[in-house]
This record gives sequence, C-alpha cells and structure tokens, in this order.
Amino acid sequence: MSHAPRPTRRPVRLPAHGALAAGLEAPFEMLAACHDRVERMLALQAKLQRHLLDKGCDEPARQAARDVMRYFDIAAPLHHQDEELHLFPPLLAGPDAALRELAQQLMQEHRQMDIGWVEARRALQAIADSPASGWTPLTPEQAAALDQFAALYRRHLDDENRIAYPAAQAALPLEAVKAMSEDMMQRRGVAPKS
Repeated sequence: MSHAPRPTRRPVRLPAHGALAAGLEAPFEMLAACHDRVERMLALQAKLQRHLLDKGCDEPARQAARDVMRYFDIAAPLHHQDEELHLFPPLLAGPDAALRELAQQLMQEHRQMDIGWVEARRALQAIADSPASGWTPLTPEQAAALDQFAALYRRHLDDENRIAYPAAQAALPLEAVKAMSEDMMQRRGVAPKS
C-alpha cells in the first residue's frame, strides 16, 4: 500500500552567527560587522514574532529564540565593552561638545539596553522553553518588550554608524587602533596572526 507523501513545512530560515566577516586585526571593520549581525538578529526577532502569529510556536521558532538570546547574551556585551573601552573615550576627551554629549548618550543607551534585554530575554526564553503543544502566545507586554528593545538598538546603531564611528576612527592614532585590536582579540581568546 502506497502512502502519499506528507507535505513538509519549510522551516523558518534562521541566520546563524557565521564566521566573522571582518577580522579583529581591523577593529573598525569588525565593529561594523558586529552592527550588521545585530541588524540580522533584530530582523530574526521580528521574523520570529510574525512566525508566532502565523504558525505558532514550533521548533524553528524555539531555535530562533535561542539564536537571538545567544547573540545578545554573548556577543553584544563584548561589543558594548569594545565601544566603551576604545571608541567613546576619544570622543569624551575631544574638543567637540556635541561628540562628548553623543558618547555620553550612547553609554547611557547601553545601560538602557541592558535593562531592556532582561524583559526581552524573558519573552524569548518563554518561546524557547515552550512545549510542542499548548503554547501560549506572547502577551502584549512581552511583544512590547521585544519591540522596544529592537527600536532602541536601531536608533543606537544609526547614531554610532553615522557619527560616533567615523569621529572615533578619525581621532584615534594608529597605535591606539593597534592596541584596540589587540585588546579585542585578547578578550575573545583569539591569538593575533603572526
């Protein structure tokens, strides 16, 4: 007796972290690549939210939640540390009052992101831990926490990409960029290339 093949649902495509597009030897390119990964993770989070509304919570949704959590638990804090150790100090010490104010604002936004991440992560953890059946949709508060976290990050990235990164890169001498690269590698346990 022949059985008709069961239709298969295409899983939600979840981008993995992948290999670093830019090496730590080029720290500004590495930081820009991190921003690209943040954007991908925020897009994945939005796609996950739509998927939950359309299809409910399945294994691809649970994996997407785990991927977003992993990125913002591990890579994002290192990235913020890179900025606070190497990018913001020259802006804070420089003569431009607007850049000093921006650097202070960006550091404050890092604190706000840390706070926002607690609630956003709870929502993602609920998705990741949900049973195969009997999933309860996100509450309005959980959805708002995810949306607010993403909105804050996007505004923050825009200010960094347009203003802070170019200003810091122009302000840092070559020796400071080399020291920045070495510090970033050391904190990630990466040996410099010989």
